[in-house]
Amino acid sequence: MFLEMVGGIKLKAKKSLGQNFLIDNNIIKRISDSISAGENDLIIEIGPGMGALTKYLKDKNAYLICYEIDEDLKNYLNSLNDSKTQIIYNDILKSDIKNDIKNINYNNLYIVGNLPYYITTPIIKCLISMDLDIKEMVFMVQEEVADRFTAKEKHKEYGSITLYLKYYFDLYKLFNVSKKCFQPIPKVDSAVIKLIKRNTKINVDKNKYFKLIEDSFKMKRKTLKNNLNNYDFNKVSEVLAKYNLNENVRAEEISEEVFVDICNNL
Repeated sequence: MFLEMVGGIKLKAKKSLGQNFLIDNNIIKRISDSISAGENDLIIEIGPGMGALTKYLKDKNAYLICYEIDEDLKNYLNSLNDSKTQIIYNDILKSDIKNDIKNINYNNLYIVGNLPYYITTPIIKCLISMDLDIKEMVFMVQEEVADRFTAKEKHKEYGSITLYLKYYFDLYKLFNVSKKCFQPIPKVDSAVIKLIKRNTKINVDKNKYFKLIEDSFKMKRKTLKNNLNNYDFNKVSEVLAKYNLNENVRAEEISEEVFVDICNNL
């Protein structure tokens, strides 16, 4: 959520909706600048709050649809509606985005938002499941989550969600945001991440691959052999040997390339 002070009125955040309003205009502008959309593109903003970021996004003259679950914000957001901007009061997880955008003639789709920490991953997975052909997504998330999403192998935060997102996107952590930049102040710091659509998809059976990485990380401190005890581990070992890895390796030490190779040999 992005907080805009209107007529000296300060909106009270709703804990039930995970609302923490970003009040630092420098950070808000940096987020807007991270979106490379032009006038023939479409931007979807999740959780515009009182429209602080929305106003910067409107300057891009792109088509803009904002999804806001809190209808108490209508007094602040309805004034932003125009021929290229639409505010939809609905839960993003329950929205039919494809239907909402079907009559918009746009080139590329961009999605941006400050995601509620408790449903960050479900929202991103939901967007991916909609098959929207998203070019870029820029999100404010909990710093720990940003580290998990963008982690490399051999890093403690590296896990199945890292590889799941990497299947679709190149991921970047753009910058950290102090918790002091929010109202009310949350317990944790945040970070802004950027997800850019991969130019070429990985050559692998998607469902088989996702199950493999989920099973590989189900007990992170166990070896790959222990986690994959229902698989033909002789075939797994043959692939590991190609990369000078032994059967006692843990999943967090294995790169995307190796996991793809394992999947294609099972």
